[in-house]
Amino acid sequence: MTEPKQVVTRFAPSPTGYLHIGGGRTALFSWLYARRHNGRFLLRIEDTDRERSTDAAIEAIFEGLRWLGLEWDGEVTHQFARQARHREVAEELMRQGKAYYCYASPQELEEMREKAKAEGLPIRYDGRWRDRDPSEAPEGVKPVIRFKSPNEGETIVRDHVMGDVRFANEQLDDLIIVRSDGTPTYNLSVVVDDHDMGVTHIIRGDDHLTNAGRQSQIYAAMGWDIPEFAHVPLIHGPDGAKLSKRHGALGVDAYRDMGYLPEAMRNYLARLGWSHGDDEIFSTEQAIEWFDLDHIGRSPSRFDFAKLESLNGHYIREKDDTLLADETIELMRHLGHWTDGGNFGADFRTKLIAAMAGIKERAKTLLDVAKGAEFLRAKRPLALDANAAKLLDTDARALLARLVPGLEALDGWVASDIEAAVRAFAEAEDLKLGKVAQPLRAAATGSSVSPPIFDVLATLGREESLGRIRDQAA
Repeated sequence: MTEPKQVVTRFAPSPTGYLHIGGGRTALFSWLYARRHNGRFLLRIEDTDRERSTDAAIEAIFEGLRWLGLEWDGEVTHQFARQARHREVAEELMRQGKAYYCYASPQELEEMREKAKAEGLPIRYDGRWRDRDPSEAPEGVKPVIRFKSPNEGETIVRDHVMGDVRFANEQLDDLIIVRSDGTPTYNLSVVVDDHDMGVTHIIRGDDHLTNAGRQSQIYAAMGWDIPEFAHVPLIHGPDGAKLSKRHGALGVDAYRDMGYLPEAMRNYLARLGWSHGDDEIFSTEQAIEWFDLDHIGRSPSRFDFAKLESLNGHYIREKDDTLLADETIELMRHLGHWTDGGNFGADFRTKLIAAMAGIKERAKTLLDVAKGAEFLRAKRPLALDANAAKLLDTDARALLARLVPGLEALDGWVASDIEAAVRAFAEAEDLKLGKVAQPLRAAATGSSVSPPIFDVLATLGREESLGRIRDQAA
């Protein structure tokens, strides 16, 4: 009995810009499928467009995948470095009579296009050099090499998402596989690379579906096994239009910089076009256990920032406080902020961890966490926002002045003791607790919104807290 092949998937981006969110989802699907089947997930950089491919874009792809937690197996393959191998396969096809030199001039090709337009037919090469003797070649013309596509019957792409997709062979003309300058073209290079890398499953956007028909013919001509295909519908915006920058078609790095957690992005992207029953929130381990190709939807999915924010907020609330503090500090320093320790210097991290339980309750992104932590970094005298300044009117400042002695008299400085002292003061003043807590919050944080005020004061410490309150007391 033949052993089943090890599953091998790949992600093969062109390094002509950032790793966009659609590419991130394709990579995730490929990674999940490989991990579920204890297979291999490979990375290939399709850098044959030398004018547009840049080292910076390649590094952005690496960083984006690493941030998403999608580590690839083995060395990265660079397609450009394999051009000699691609030409070798083209020459083999020539020897087998399955490819040929085409000497059609640019003028002839233009005439074909104009004729097809005039007759309302698809623009396609008419095969004029398909069976001609190369001895008839015009002088001084560098030929291209064309693949001799079958011109009868049909090519069937068996797709896990789209089902059986049929192409009439007469509609697939003889595509160029090597240009006149000797450089191989995309469809040939992809087939050769996927074959040589042992790729068993190709998961990619459905904009490559026609390519799958052409590529299947090349596989068949070489006598190679055709990988299994899964062509995933593209992501649309909330309005149903093709995803654009106004919808959120940003680089993966932009989502990192906006404060999203990689585990939340993995969850969100996995659910964007694939489903496991009604499950919305699941761990990466569960996604690996559940992921399959047959539950990818055939319709385009819609990107929803509100849903992503809500999901990210869930992951923030569930995350360990120490890890969350470290990730917030790392992001803020990456963005060029928090390069010093703030008011507490080296002790800032400790203070942030202590305050995190209250800070993260309202946060939807790490930027929200950072904003909620600004009271820890602020130096005296605090700058007050508009709402805080409004709260600290003459009466409130006088109230704080009367509160200070009771706080100064406390033996310890823990949240429960501070709360008890403030409650006792409010009762003595015949005030509701909020009438004291709100100006107290404004004085301690410079804002009308913060984590629970008694936790804030405990985290700030006795000296800092009393100093901030005295600064605002009348």
